[in-house]
Amino acid sequence: MFPITEAGLVIGRKHPENDVTLENDDMVSRRHCRLQLRGGQVLLTDLNSRNGTFANGVAILEKVLEHGDRVKVGGSTFIFLVHDEAAGDAPVFTDEERDRTRTLTTFRIDREQAEAAASDKVILRAILRITSSINAIRTSDLLQARLLELIFEVLPPRRAAILLVGHKPEAFVSGTYRERDVAGDARFPASAAVTRQALREGVAVLSNDFNPVLCIPLSVFETKLGVIYLEADPTARFDHEHVQLLTAIAGIAAVALEHARYVEWLEGENERLKEEAGVEHGMIGESPKMAAVFNFIGKAAPSDSRVLILGESGTGKELVAQAIHRNSRRSNRPFIAVNCAAIPETLRESEFFGHEKGSFTGSTGQRRGKIEMADGGTLFLDEVGELSMRAQAGLLRVLEEGVFERVGGNRPIRVDVRIIAATNRNLEEAIKEGRFREDLYYRLQVLSVRMPSLSQRPEDIPHLASYFLKRFARSRTVLGFTPEAHRLMLFYHWPGNVRELRNAVERAVVIGDTEFILPEDLPESVTEGRSADGAAEDSFHYQMNVFKRSLVERALAKANENRSEAARLLRISQSYFNRLIHNLNI
Repeated sequence: MFPITEAGLVIGRKHPENDVTLENDDMVSRRHCRLQLRGGQVLLTDLNSRNGTFANGVAILEKVLEHGDRVKVGGSTFIFLVHDEAAGDAPVFTDEERDRTRTLTTFRIDREQAEAAASDKVILRAILRITSSINAIRTSDLLQARLLELIFEVLPPRRAAILLVGHKPEAFVSGTYRERDVAGDARFPASAAVTRQALREGVAVLSNDFNPVLCIPLSVFETKLGVIYLEADPTARFDHEHVQLLTAIAGIAAVALEHARYVEWLEGENERLKEEAGVEHGMIGESPKMAAVFNFIGKAAPSDSRVLILGESGTGKELVAQAIHRNSRRSNRPFIAVNCAAIPETLRESEFFGHEKGSFTGSTGQRRGKIEMADGGTLFLDEVGELSMRAQAGLLRVLEEGVFERVGGNRPIRVDVRIIAATNRNLEEAIKEGRFREDLYYRLQVLSVRMPSLSQRPEDIPHLASYFLKRFARSRTVLGFTPEAHRLMLFYHWPGNVRELRNAVERAVVIGDTEFILPEDLPESVTEGRSADGAAEDSFHYQMNVFKRSLVERALAKANENRSEAARLLRISQSYFNRLIHNLNI
């Protein structure tokens, strides 16, 4: 790994001022080329070398490098990386040295001509079958898989792939692979030279040299989508008719694929707009306390400042973090949420920072951590107060320097991450007890907001209950809540906050069998207790609570106020007895 700075990086054979020396390579000049950082870009310059400098197989005098470019100097190849990233679904290509595809033939075939040329009845039936099969598929993943299956039925490849580009029309970002008589995805390296030429020039590329290859571009209305790439056995060959047939198929497939991707985008955009309207993400509330939270989100989102969200469990702290991210300039980058309390202590470092291969028993490969995955986006640390002191130290370094190292590694990795943290703990008390770093606390708390408990905003309970009722009552007709059920929910203190209300409504929808939610459909914790204060004195639940209160008070008196003994006398658990005392307001 050779870092590139404004001072420049010189590559050559033997010279005292070279930064990288390639010895014993007669193809390399004494001072061969320079890579230099200029205005945020890296410029590759040939220093009048004898045999030239190549970028992606093309001789250059000067070129601005992009992430993934290959620089060839003599017999050595360097890969230019803006940042480390896992391969993910990105296609894998052969390098120039191992690419056995040398002799390339290109065809510029009009798709209408290609379809007209497919006049053979068998071929025409195949095209009609492909058209009817893929046009009925709405998702791009299923469409690509089905298309490859159909290609194997009408063409002779040994293996095939559909490689798609992303926002940059020259860079492949995903691939779907199939191999004849092999079930499931079968990734294989494609020829970089063939795929680049087909995509860049918009031509069909055919090669029967060493390794028979056929590659057809996928495009719609001058928009490049990717390529269809086929390889055959060395004993087989692709011919001009195969080119015509695959070109016709590609024309049909490109339209269907673009349609499927557009439908998926519309569905995703619809979901995003729903969430921004404050429905799908559950940010519902008209109380002054929630209005203050919404106002905070509007002010915090445009900045890059760190945010600390405080509040009880179940109040919607993660929803606030998502809303801040969604309205920030990082909205098109990852939002990575981590529950710090749910990760075992032994795995926390690896989970946060990733690890190198062989760094510990069982680490069979390199793995990116959550911080690295959130690069460019937002990292949400839920229950941050549960982090160990060691993990806090590592997080502090990321906040201060923007760098970290993977477990088992010694190379600093730089990231650009916005941190949003949340906790239901009193961090100031934790600092006094030595369980939380004071310096980390002040770095996290640049901006802070406290989520109100549901008992602090009772005016929002009807709106939330109605929303959850519509969400869960899809399998049967439920018109609403009876007045008594509504009153019980309004007077209940909801210690589990919005999460408990959601679960109570879901339970009522499942258990109930009438058009209205009845009090008996609600959990017992809601129907007993302080809610009785708002119930009619002749109601069943009011009378039941009076009876329960009498039993508890008599047991406490008999046990001389010893709760454990009173619970034993009533033959119930200590936890249930304590809940009764709390709910009945004794």
